[in-house]
Amino acid sequence: MDVLERLRAEAAGSPDYEALRAAGPDELAAALAAAGRPLWARELAAYRLGLAADPRAFEPLVLLLNHRDPPRCAAAARALAALGDPRTGRAAAALATNELRVAYALEPVRLLTALRGPEALPALVTVLSRRLAPHDPYTKVALACIDGLAALGDDRARPVLVRAQEHPRLAVAATRALKALAQPR
Repeated sequence: MDVLERLRAEAAGSPDYEALRAAGPDELAAALAAAGRPLWARELAAYRLGLAADPRAFEPLVLLLNHRDPPRCAAAARALAALGDPRTGRAAAALATNELRVAYALEPVRLLTALRGPEALPALVTVLSRRLAPHDPYTKVALACIDGLAALGDDRARPVLVRAQEHPRLAVAATRALKALAQPR
């Protein structure tokens, strides 16, 4: 479902939805700062500001990137990528490597891959290494790390990818990533 359609449904006919859809940057920033606004309204304001590359969206989008609701995280990641703020890579790395919030690390991992910043490789290696523990339940996060490491194409990822091959749920993806590393770039 499209972000705006999801937010329209959450707004349940509120006139604030259309007002925020039509609002300019200053009105959107004011909506972020206003007390008592529902989550959908804050997300809509932050999302639109992020897509417009307005730096006032950074903090609210980082909070949404760490939300328990996957569609909110995905929308925040898209808006953060469009925002182009140089702090985004560090924030995504901090969220991805926070072991207390690993259940919500999928979108920060994907965002790190998309940004391709200096934080991406060490963060993805760290997160994947932790996912290699026996009976780790976060296979989707591990697979996103493997895909990210393959996309980054940095040979320093080889040792963790070799270790990932030993895990039945990760072996195929890790083997594919190792083959990608072997390809000339």
